[in-house]
Amino acid sequence: MSRRFRHFAAIDWSGAAGERQKGIAVALADAEGGAPALVRQEKAWSRQDVLDWLLGDLPEDTLVGMDLGIALPFADCGAFFPGWEESPPDAKSLWRLIDEISRDDPHLSATSFVDHAQASRYFRRHGGREGAAYHHPAASHRRGRFRLAEEAQADRKQCKPYSNFNLVGAAQVGKSSLTGMRVLHRLAGRIPVWPVDPLPAKGSVIVEIYTAIAAIDAGRSAQRSKIRSVEELNRALTVFASPPVSGSGAIDDHSADALLTAAWLRANAHRRELWSPEGLTEAIARTEGWTFGVA
Repeated sequence: MSRRFRHFAAIDWSGAAGERQKGIAVALADAEGGAPALVRQEKAWSRQDVLDWLLGDLPEDTLVGMDLGIALPFADCGAFFPGWEESPPDAKSLWRLIDEISRDDPHLSATSFVDHAQASRYFRRHGGREGAAYHHPAASHRRGRFRLAEEAQADRKQCKPYSNFNLVGAAQVGKSSLTGMRVLHRLAGRIPVWPVDPLPAKGSVIVEIYTAIAAIDAGRSAQRSKIRSVEELNRALTVFASPPVSGSGAIDDHSADALLTAAWLRANAHRRELWSPEGLTEAIARTEGWTFGVA
């Protein structure tokens, strides 16, 4: 596994409205060493730009971490949307459903899905709009439904995950996850998504990441996971035996998250236990997926 990948990419994602997002950052680290570097372009990234980059410019044999949830909770209720006849049976069917319902939404957004007459019943939205099915009796937590991977994030890594059904608040990840699922569907199997797809013997692979895990593993707390200076970033990079990035002073936290997580992926991708975490069954892999780094 130590030589399985030649490159490591981390994508800090955004589900915000609009075409181009300051919240999207892409960083690459080379297996041979060196400091991680941002993949820059003339304009801020759009979600379509990231999809095009993955399909056309991704270096060979790259482990790609995307900071989003690759599925919705399933195990707690035996369905993504209990009580809805069209509730999909697995993650790939979920991606397809979201993309089909949102096909006319610009910029790979998912507004039509969360406003859908049936789907909206399961989400907590702005303006005090909480769907009747947001709090299901079988939900594992009073703050909404969580995947097993998110329960494990809290238990094993002291993270503070949010339910992907929650679309309200600065820390919510639901919009990012839903827009990301549209991208995963449009990859059309050209890049495997672990563990929904099995880990192939060669080639590039996408995994779900939670950038706070990289920060926690670098010695920061979940409450202090955001890095906003080059000096702080370089101190964290030393934990992963990474050379420092150039520069000094302020850095936006999206770029810092991507840079640190690319180095973290390079330092941890060889750990076999991260590819076979406790609690990851075939059924969970097929429906909910998992967060890489939570063993």
